[in-house]
Amino acid sequence: QLQLVDSGGGVVQPGGSLTLSCASNGTTADINAFAWFRQAPGQEREWVACFTINTDGADYRGAVKGRFTISVDNAKKTASLQMGSLKPEDTGIYYCAARRWGLCTSRPTAFHAWGQGTQVTVSS
Repeated sequence: QLQLVDSGGGVVQPGGSLTLSCASNGTTADINAFAWFRQAPGQEREWVACFTINTDGADYRGAVKGRFTISVDNAKKTASLQMGSLKPEDTGIYYCAARRWGLCTSRPTAFHAWGQGTQVTVSS
Protein backbone atom coordinates (compact mmCIF):
# COMPACT_ATOMS: atom_id res chain seq x y z
CA GLN A 1 0.00 0.00 0.00
CA LEU A 2 1.37 3.34 -1.03
CA GLN A 3 1.97 5.58 1.99
CA LEU A 4 3.07 9.20 2.28
CA VAL A 5 4.56 11.17 5.16
CA ASP A 6 4.63 14.94 4.91
CA SER A 7 6.66 17.26 7.10
CA GLY A 8 8.24 20.69 7.34
CA GLY A 9 5.40 22.85 8.57
CA GLY A 10 5.81 25.52 11.21
CA VAL A 11 5.15 29.11 12.21
CA VAL A 12 6.59 31.86 10.04
CA GLN A 13 6.15 35.60 9.75
CA PRO A 14 4.55 37.17 6.69
CA GLY A 15 7.08 37.39 3.90
CA GLY A 16 8.97 34.38 5.20
CA SER A 17 9.70 30.99 3.64
CA LEU A 18 9.12 27.32 4.40
CA THR A 19 9.83 24.09 2.57
CA LEU A 20 7.51 21.11 2.94
CA SER A 21 8.60 17.57 2.19
CA CYS A 22 6.70 14.43 1.24
CA ALA A 23 8.30 11.00 1.51
CA SER A 24 6.76 7.88 -0.03
CA ASN A 25 7.32 4.19 0.55
CA GLY A 26 6.82 3.37 -3.15
CA THR A 27 9.04 3.56 -6.16
CA THR A 28 8.58 6.31 -8.69
CA ALA A 29 7.20 3.62 -10.99
CA ASP A 30 4.24 3.52 -8.60
CA ILE A 31 3.58 7.25 -8.83
CA ASN A 32 2.99 9.52 -11.80
CA ALA A 33 1.98 12.72 -10.04
CA PHE A 34 2.47 14.40 -6.69
CA ALA A 35 0.30 17.26 -5.47
CA TRP A 36 -0.09 19.52 -2.47
CA PHE A 37 -3.46 20.53 -1.07
CA ARG A 38 -4.25 22.73 1.91
CA GLN A 39 -7.17 23.26 4.25
CA ALA A 40 -7.78 26.38 6.31
CA PRO A 41 -10.00 26.26 9.41
CA GLY A 42 -13.65 26.11 8.44
CA GLN A 43 -12.88 25.83 4.75
CA GLU A 44 -12.77 23.04 2.22
CA ARG A 45 -9.54 21.43 1.11
CA GLU A 46 -8.10 23.21 -1.92
CA TRP A 47 -5.50 22.25 -4.48
CA VAL A 48 -2.22 24.19 -4.35
CA ALA A 49 0.26 22.66 -6.80
CA CYS A 50 0.93 19.51 -8.79
CA PHE A 51 3.85 17.85 -10.59
CA THR A 52 3.45 15.22 -13.30
CA ILE A 53 6.50 12.95 -13.48
CA ASN A 54 6.21 11.57 -17.02
CA THR A 55 5.79 15.04 -18.53
CA ASP A 56 8.06 16.81 -16.04
CA GLY A 57 5.37 19.45 -15.78
CA ALA A 58 4.19 21.57 -12.85
CA ASP A 59 1.00 23.53 -12.32
CA TYR A 60 -0.03 25.97 -9.60
CA ARG A 61 -3.05 27.59 -8.08
CA GLY A 62 -3.20 31.21 -9.20
CA ALA A 63 -2.83 32.59 -5.68
CA VAL A 64 0.55 30.86 -5.18
CA LYS A 65 2.02 31.11 -8.68
CA GLY A 66 5.40 32.78 -8.56
CA ARG A 67 5.73 32.22 -4.81
CA PHE A 68 5.61 28.43 -4.50
CA THR A 69 7.66 25.79 -6.33
CA ILE A 70 6.88 22.07 -6.41
CA SER A 71 9.59 19.57 -7.24
CA VAL A 72 10.09 15.80 -7.25
CA ASP A 73 13.28 13.86 -6.54
CA ASN A 74 12.96 10.58 -8.42
CA ALA A 75 15.96 8.99 -6.72
CA LYS A 76 14.70 9.75 -3.21
CA LYS A 77 11.01 9.25 -4.06
CA THR A 78 10.15 12.53 -2.41
CA ALA A 79 8.27 15.66 -3.33
CA SER A 80 8.85 19.15 -1.98
CA LEU A 81 6.97 22.40 -1.88
CA GLN A 82 9.11 25.50 -1.51
CA MET A 83 6.97 28.36 -0.26
CA GLY A 84 8.14 31.97 -0.32
CA SER A 85 6.66 35.42 0.30
CA LEU A 86 4.19 33.74 2.62
CA LYS A 87 0.95 35.50 3.50
CA PRO A 88 -1.47 34.99 6.39
CA GLU A 89 -3.98 33.54 3.92
CA ASP A 90 -1.51 30.71 3.23
CA THR A 91 -2.18 29.40 6.74
CA GLY A 92 -3.63 25.90 6.92
CA ILE A 93 -2.88 22.21 7.07
CA TYR A 94 -0.93 21.15 4.00
CA TYR A 95 -1.36 17.63 2.62
CA CYS A 96 0.79 15.77 0.14
CA ALA A 97 -1.02 13.48 -2.32
CA ALA A 98 0.16 10.97 -4.91
CA ARG A 99 -1.49 9.66 -8.02
CA ARG A 100 -0.47 6.30 -9.51
CA TRP A 101 -1.41 7.16 -13.09
CA GLY A 102 -2.75 10.10 -15.05
CA LEU A 103 -1.73 13.73 -15.24
CA CYS A 104 -1.96 16.50 -12.69
CA THR A 105 -5.45 17.38 -11.56
CA SER A 106 -7.06 19.50 -8.86
CA ARG A 107 -9.60 16.78 -7.99
CA PRO A 108 -8.79 15.24 -4.60
CA THR A 109 -10.65 12.04 -5.50
CA ALA A 110 -8.16 11.33 -8.30
CA PHE A 111 -5.31 10.75 -5.84
CA HIS A 112 -4.52 7.34 -4.40
CA ALA A 113 -2.55 8.18 -1.29
CA TRP A 114 -2.36 11.06 1.19
CA GLY A 115 0.00 12.26 3.86
CA GLN A 116 -1.21 12.99 7.37
CA GLY A 117 -0.87 16.76 6.95
CA THR A 118 1.52 19.37 8.31
CA GLN A 119 0.46 22.69 9.85
CA VAL A 120 1.65 25.95 8.31
CA THR A 121 0.91 29.15 10.22
CA VAL A 122 1.79 32.56 8.82
CA SER A 123 1.45 35.20 11.49
CA SER A 124 3.27 38.18 12.90
